[in-house]
Amino acid sequence: MEEHTQADVGLWIDHREAVIVVISASGEETKRILSNMEKHVRFSGAAAEGSAGEDVRDRKFGNHLNSFYDEIISNIRDANSLQIFGPGEAKGEFEKRLEEKGLSGKVINVETVDKMTERQIAAKVRERLTHQQAIHLDKNHRS
Repeated sequence: MEEHTQADVGLWIDHREAVIVVISASGEETKRILSNMEKHVRFSGAAAEGSAGEDVRDRKFGNHLNSFYDEIISNIRDANSLQIFGPGEAKGEFEKRLEEKGLSGKVINVETVDKMTERQIAAKVRERLTHQQAIHLDKNHRS
């Protein structure tokens, strides 16, 4: 995303992939980022490894996710606004990562949804932006 472009971003995210839809005056751009991570599996009854092995696995999983989230952030850092969609925990984890990076102010919406196509993501972003602009115009009109 170019530095000088005012863009609004929709992000669909789970632990396996992120779909970024950037909407700006110059059009619409979509990017898909894969985490290259298997689904997080907790092994129970691994008595030989004990909780230390599980802690190492969890730490590796967390580090890998943070790298994945940081790659997404590098693609959306200059966004005017950000809407986050997704089915599970990843959207909340990503929102926390944004807070750590001082970017949480860009988030205008977080919503739990199942799998979405790129067109559905773009439509949701546009719908929310239209709603936000209508509220903004209404507030200005009243003043």
